[in-house]
Amino acid sequence: MSEGTNTPSHSSGSSKNVPKLPPLPTQALRLLKTTHRVPKVTALGGGHGLYGSLSALRHVTTDVTAIVTVADDGGSSGRLRNEMGVLPPGDLRMALSALCDDTDWGRTWSDVLQHRFSAPEGHTGEFPLDYHALGNLLIVTLWELLGDPVAGLDWVGALLNARGRVLPMALEPLVIQGIVLREHGGAFERVQVRGQVNLAHEPQVHNIELVPAQARACPEALASIEEADWVVLGPGSWRTSVLPHLLLREQREALSTTNAKRCVVMNLALDDKESNGLDAAAHLKLLQQYAPNLRLDVVIADPSNMGVQSEFEDAARELGAKVLWASVRSTTNPNVHDPLKLASAYNDMFAMRL
Repeated sequence: MSEGTNTPSHSSGSSKNVPKLPPLPTQALRLLKTTHRVPKVTALGGGHGLYGSLSALRHVTTDVTAIVTVADDGGSSGRLRNEMGVLPPGDLRMALSALCDDTDWGRTWSDVLQHRFSAPEGHTGEFPLDYHALGNLLIVTLWELLGDPVAGLDWVGALLNARGRVLPMALEPLVIQGIVLREHGGAFERVQVRGQVNLAHEPQVHNIELVPAQARACPEALASIEEADWVVLGPGSWRTSVLPHLLLREQREALSTTNAKRCVVMNLALDDKESNGLDAAAHLKLLQQYAPNLRLDVVIADPSNMGVQSEFEDAARELGAKVLWASVRSTTNPNVHDPLKLASAYNDMFAMRL
């Protein structure tokens, strides 16, 4: 959404009769007056990891943009993607929900966005709405009306009074694929596995790539990386929510050349299926493998599960980064970042002299 205009641009090539919509209310975020300059942050990821990062960032900055993966092919998102040919809306919906403020309005609309339909008790037969999230349907509705995925997300953000902006990393649905080794007849063979859901269940995946390989990155997302003070990558499923941002060529180049400071937030659980065989230091080396020109400034890590701290610090140093050790684990769910603790870590990071 460009400054100085209240209405998202509509796709001029659409053959549909696009209804005349009233001017889009300017998000409260862009009207906030502050006594000091807040950091301009672009956060990249997907799913629950990005949700946690945004839930923390909205406490420490009023200028945040989320760039979200669009390779999801499961659940409600997968169904809408397959049936309608749209971007998978689920991770975009979660990011918008995370940016709702802690007011009655924000909490209510966050719940509305996240609400999932299920068959009424006693219902038999097919129930087409089963497991669809209302927010997914709302987002897809606006995409159909406007013919523009970015404008549609801006409209949802305005409705929610979201404390930031949510953008897709690409303007077309992507497929993530990789190679796994499977034993067959006493020998190992290389098998290509396609799809985020399928890859999430594989213990070790190699040669990860996106299809189409030359997909176009979202121009607004590239601009937000260029204009940011800080770019934050992670936490999240390393191979299916974090790495995809480095696999899209235009975005990888933007992340490597931006003047923004760059941060990676480490996961708390390193024993899930996706991370099998990778210790904390190897997670950083995997980023280096897929983006050799990427340099980092800070890595935020909880000291409770990073292995030998000196080895992890050495791996961070190879990427140019300092490690910010911070206790960010939730006391109620040890595998989830506590929003306020992570917010405190972000605040400390902003104050670092690098």
